[in-house]
Amino acid sequence: MFDKLTRSDIQKMEEEIEYRKVELRKQLLEDVKTARAHGDLSENFEYHAAKKEKNKNESRIRYLERMIRTAQIIEDTSQENEVGMNNRVEVYFEEEGITESYRIVTTVRGDSLNSLISIESPLGKALLGHKVGDHVEVRVNTDYSYFVTIKNIDNTTDDSSDKIRGY
Repeated sequence: MFDKLTRSDIQKMEEEIEYRKVELRKQLLEDVKTARAHGDLSENFEYHAAKKEKNKNESRIRYLERMIRTAQIIEDTSQENEVGMNNRVEVYFEEEGITESYRIVTTVRGDSLNSLISIESPLGKALLGHKVGDHVEVRVNTDYSYFVTIKNIDNTTDDSSDKIRGY
């Protein structure tokens, strides 16, 4: 299965790859070299930790390159008055009687704890394409669904949460 990514997601991944290859790789190799100079490698914790960080960086580079290579590109544009990618949506949950705000993002950037809702989540799927005032059914599974009302759609981009999840 291919991950759905926007062109801006791919650009951010390419920037991270560049940083990891050009700057971080050089520093991590130097850390390994320095730790190796401290003597006996079998009991040298610094050496093993430095090697682990170097390998973690290389693994992240391979992961990002694979994500880019296998990505399904989706457009991040929508009509001004409907919910689309990167829109912040204010939603009223009828059962709880509360209003919450979420940003609709691709799966790779989804982070529900920070109000970033993936387009693959039940709420994200249900909201896409709807307009302010729409009463939307969010189907979680065959046995359970709930209703929300769209209160507001903000089309401005918030760069503070515009990062790709990584380790």
